Order: sequence, then structure tokens, then C-alpha cells
Amino acid sequence: MTSSHLTVITGASRGLGRAMAEQLLQPGRRLLCISRHTDEQLAKLAREAGAELEQWQVDLAEPVVAAERLSAWLGSLDAASFDSATLINNAGTVGRIRPLSEAVPAELAQALRVGLESAMLLTAAFLGATKGWRADRKVLNISSGLGRNAMGSQAPYCAAKAGMDHFSRAVALEEKGPGAARIVSLAPGVIDTDMQVELRGGDPDMFPDRERFERLKADGKLDSPQSAAAKVLKYLDRADFGSNPVADVRDPA
Repeated sequence: MTSSHLTVITGASRGLGRAMAEQLLQPGRRLLCISRHTDEQLAKLAREAGAELEQWQVDLAEPVVAAERLSAWLGSLDAASFDSATLINNAGTVGRIRPLSEAVPAELAQALRVGLESAMLLTAAFLGATKGWRADRKVLNISSGLGRNAMGSQAPYCAAKAGMDHFSRAVALEEKGPGAARIVSLAPGVIDTDMQVELRGGDPDMFPDRERFERLKADGKLDSPQSAAAKVLKYLDRADFGSNPVADVRDPA
């Protein structure tokens, strides 16, 4: 089996990440999923599709370990065999929904490690390990509107996504010239995932915006993970990918 397109994706065990992983299972593709859980159904789909799939059960709250492992793994591959190499930083967590004054320090640290620190460390590992590859290299960071518009009781998530946006801008300035990687921090729209369930279940005394998320669900304004994944992957394939390092999936081509 020969794979010419390599994709590494985090948070692939549920929601948008799971849907993207499933849609990427095609002949000629090699997929590495980094998640808290492995998925036998995804492995079965990979075998049926003729795609190469590897799954790592990794806690991204320990991002140094994950980044070192990724760097070593990429270094073990035959770089010349790939036409493209892509990292999708999708993992994130809303954490406990409450004002920052009520935050539990360990939970706050975990939310930032998973949502921002792991993305930065994995991006550094990916760019370093693939430097000099002939492949078309891309980094896709899954951001959020909450990284661009603040919301109370969501400080960790807002900070992680805003940080993701801004480090993407910085990396875009660094990656110039022949063989440079392209990077985009992309808001994928509002998606009907477990994260939305958590937001709708927030304590209204701690989370005044809960009603807004209840209305989104009631009014049918949430995109399905499958539909959102298709839009995100279509954006990833755009010829102008990287021209705007902070973007929205709804931006016109």
C-alpha cells in the first residue's frame, strides 16, 4: 500500500475531528489520529477504504511528550514518498463553564494545555521534522468565533482560540520562500457536537449566555459534524489556502 498524502489530526475520536478523519480515509492517504481514545470502527473503515490509519491514544494535557513522539515518528518516515503533509490541530475543550474567579487551577491549566499549548508544540514538531520535505506542507488550526469575540465564563476557551489565531499569524510571517509551509487558523462555524451539549447544560447562574446556545439548537442553526467537516476539508484544498492565516470557513474563495 502506497500513501502519497499524509495527514496528522488531533481530537479525532468525536465531533468534527471524527468526521474529518472518516472523510480523509481514502486510497493514497495515510492518516495519524492523536486522541484520548482509539476507534475500532474508524480502523475498520480505513481497511475498507484502502487507507493507512494509525491511532495514538495520547493525553494532550501532556503536550511535550506528544510533540516529541510526533517529531520522532515523522523523522522515521520516507519523506520523498509524500506529495503532501498536513497537520490539523483540532483538539480543544471548553472546560468547566464558569467565571475565571471560580476556576479550579488544575482544570484551567489543562484547558490551556489541550487547547493552545499542544497545538503550538505539535506545530513546532511538525514544521521542524518536515522541513526540507518535497511535500506541500500545511497546518490547519481549528479555531472558533469565540477566539475573536469574547464570551463570559469561557475565558480559557476564548484565550486558547485567540492564541491559536495569533500564533498562526506569527508562523505565517516565518514561513516564506520556496518549500515554506502554509498555515491557517480557521473558524469552522457552529457545529452540533458534544461541546454544544456542554454549553447548553451550563449552570445559568454561571453562564448567562446559555440561552443563546439553546436557541441555536432549537432554531436548527447548528451544522452537523459531517457537513462541517466537508466544508473544512474543502477549505483546506483551496488554492489560496494560507493567503489569510486567520480565516472563516464561510469566507468566499
